[in-house]
Amino acid sequence: MHPPETQGVTVVKLVYDFAEGNKDMKKLLGGKGANLAEMTNLGLPVPPGFTITADACRAYLETGAVPAELADEIDKHVDLLQQRMGKKLGQADDPLLVSVRSGAAVSMPGMMETVLNVGLNDDSVNGLAHHSGNPRFAWDAYRRLIQMFGKTVLGMDGDVFEDAIEAAKQAKGTRNDLDLDADDLKALVETFKQAVHDHTGREFPQDPRTQMDLATEAVFRSWNSDRAILYRRQERIPTDLGTAVNICSMVFGNLGMDSGTGVAFTRDPSTGQPGVYGDYLQNAQGEDVVAGIRNTVPLADLEQIDKTSYDDLMAIMAKLEGHYRDLCDIEFTVERGKLWMLQTRVGKRTAAAAFRIATSLVDEGVIDTDEALKRVKGAQLAQLMFPRFDADAKTDLITKAIGASPGAASGKVVFTSAAAVEAADRGEKVILVRRETNPDDLHGMIAAQGILTSRGGKTSHAAVVARGMGKTCVCGAEDLDVNVAQGTIKVNGTVMEAGELISIDGTTGEVFRGEVPVVPSPVVQYFEGALAPNAGDELVASVHRLMTHADEVRRLGVRTNADTADDATRARRFGAEGIGLCRTEHMFLGERRESVERLILAETDTDREAALAELEPLQRGDFLELLGAMDGLPVTIRLIDPPLHEFLPSMEELAVKVAVARERGEDPGHDAALFAAVQRLHEQNPMLGLRGVRLGLVIPGLFAMQVRAIASAAVELRAEGKDPRPEIMIPLVGAVQELHLARDEVERVLAEVGVDGGLGEIPIGTMIELPRAAVIADQIAEAADFFSFGTNDLTQTTWGFSRDDVESAFFSRYLEKGIFAVSPFESIDREGVGALVRTGADRGRATKPDLKLGICGEHGGDPDSIHFFHDVGLDYVSCSPFRIPVARLEAGRAALASE
Repeated sequence: MHPPETQGVTVVKLVYDFAEGNKDMKKLLGGKGANLAEMTNLGLPVPPGFTITADACRAYLETGAVPAELADEIDKHVDLLQQRMGKKLGQADDPLLVSVRSGAAVSMPGMMETVLNVGLNDDSVNGLAHHSGNPRFAWDAYRRLIQMFGKTVLGMDGDVFEDAIEAAKQAKGTRNDLDLDADDLKALVETFKQAVHDHTGREFPQDPRTQMDLATEAVFRSWNSDRAILYRRQERIPTDLGTAVNICSMVFGNLGMDSGTGVAFTRDPSTGQPGVYGDYLQNAQGEDVVAGIRNTVPLADLEQIDKTSYDDLMAIMAKLEGHYRDLCDIEFTVERGKLWMLQTRVGKRTAAAAFRIATSLVDEGVIDTDEALKRVKGAQLAQLMFPRFDADAKTDLITKAIGASPGAASGKVVFTSAAAVEAADRGEKVILVRRETNPDDLHGMIAAQGILTSRGGKTSHAAVVARGMGKTCVCGAEDLDVNVAQGTIKVNGTVMEAGELISIDGTTGEVFRGEVPVVPSPVVQYFEGALAPNAGDELVASVHRLMTHADEVRRLGVRTNADTADDATRARRFGAEGIGLCRTEHMFLGERRESVERLILAETDTDREAALAELEPLQRGDFLELLGAMDGLPVTIRLIDPPLHEFLPSMEELAVKVAVARERGEDPGHDAALFAAVQRLHEQNPMLGLRGVRLGLVIPGLFAMQVRAIASAAVELRAEGKDPRPEIMIPLVGAVQELHLARDEVERVLAEVGVDGGLGEIPIGTMIELPRAAVIADQIAEAADFFSFGTNDLTQTTWGFSRDDVESAFFSRYLEKGIFAVSPFESIDREGVGALVRTGADRGRATKPDLKLGICGEHGGDPDSIHFFHDVGLDYVSCSPFRIPVARLEAGRAALASE
């Protein structure tokens, strides 16, 4: 769709009828609006309506006011809607009612606002009662409007309304909402209206258009609600998208037992299996199903309840899956035997379902393998690698309910989101137990290891949100009597209290008392070679197929960060094509620390040479094991790069020891000498001090010792018929002169041992981890055979952040305020650090077109960052062993995305 033009001036269109859009207009119309338009154009039974664009929301968020031209556009579409429906908003006999629903471009289930039954007032409710022949329905619809409006638009506490409903049920002697009759609900309406006046100082608005405008503005505001911000941060959704607003004529599932509302999936969102999946609730409206307030019946039961609507729904589901070529999530309402489609979207699914569905659709001829690979994500693969409960362990089964989101989670019982957050902050693992969750529980759901609810099913709020974030969830555990006020769970005559350990299995729906041991996942067993891809595990077979295709199409190589032979061996099983970073300073910890201490504190050449001679055979042994484990594959070895304080005793502890000794009249001896040396070498900011290439140039023989150990290990392995491929990397270079000096020393030692440097047997390169190095990379490339971008330190030095301090100090506040969408140490800062990586790559290759480029910071295993590194043109990424499969998968997806 193109915006209309008037006399050569482009007019921004802010409102679209459902018939004017399509599924490809999500950025403008939001996911809900775009898909309502698509279903309308497919000829499916969609209630008429229109969508206010996300452009209008963005303008509102920028200025704090609704765009002036929006009112006229809404007027025109309201008029058209009234003509189409043959009735008007607010008319007394048969009023037109509409819903006002949010709809962002990226699905954010339950995070923003919805108001139903807009258009009802003190007059039209009587007309609705008369026309429907069901006064109870009319007054129930009116109380729902006031309740949603009060909470959503007027900012009232929802408990005000819930408490009033509970009081009405108690007075009636019932626990079921459906037992409240028309007179009860009419009384509730008056109670609700009085509550609105008492809490806001104004009457509930009687004008339908005022209701619509205020509800629309509330939906705009809800884009920046606390829960929406938190959800976007959790899911890495951009903050500037805004939300569209959908105005849809109401259809009613609460007109009696011949009506109802439901949610359906074209495949099981937990397993990916084809079949009839979903929930249905008779005589219910809107949010009743996903809220989990009343327990639903399985969707298959609709066939017995209303065969015609069931058959129509099955046909529509098949049509939608064929059209979208994917699992579809559908919301529908049955109004007196007539089926209406209220929403569809490509459904959220578990990680296991994502892989199974992708390969199943390939087998069915719906998509090709490229498309299948695009539909799975590295984060999903990582979830599949988590452990699961040991089936052979002795367990104490409490109950079995609905496995809504797979995984194995154990923790202490907590009953509120606040308690979950507080416990998580203390480092405790918890399970959040609720009757049902609502969007305000999001922060507790994120903090918990898993979620357990006594109400709701696979389409409840808890289930949908948990699946989206890969959190273990069990729903609908009806045997559990959850009393949040008392902090207890009653089940089978026993009582459990807050703080007791439970375990939940999100696959089977089982809930156990105590902690259940876990075992490795079959996906990890497959990667380690302990489980064959054709061993009968359907999930493993799907993972194998898509991993094989990712390896076929990816351009980026995938190496590992490893310092030991054990890590290297495991990484190789996981598919590593070499080592991109061996941190040699890690080899000097433990028992060897004293030798390094003597080296650093040596005051004479003799003392220093003795310390080096002590370390060299140890280093040689390290490299024999590491190069042997990676036989035939490149191993990039970074020469020692520690801040000195990592190898020296604590100055504070030494000061105390010396002071105590002197206080006692004792000779502090070595401690006094050591304290004086540590004081002499003390740095205020050791991360920016004497480390890396600077240490190698200041302490004679240090780099030479390491290079001799590397080269002699390579010579020995070659003599044994092996193929060691070491690469020597000089760290923290900021000037080409530093690299020239260090390289001269490396080449001299290599020649002494009898091997060639340069582009011969052992390449010599550098780590680009300082902004200056990236900017002058064209100069540095003159003395380097390869670059490896150290994005951990590059992020520190670009931002001026100390990652050891800032993440706990203020990062949470920066995330809350939207300064970061995600920590720059977790995912590459494309605008700043990323720009330096691109500059370094471009300038380095301008000097040496064949310069090999890699990245060895933690970003090498981050899915989003891998796509960036592919686009920049790096040759490989390097990451921890466990993240290698994720990097392989994402490298393949990056290659397809760039085509």
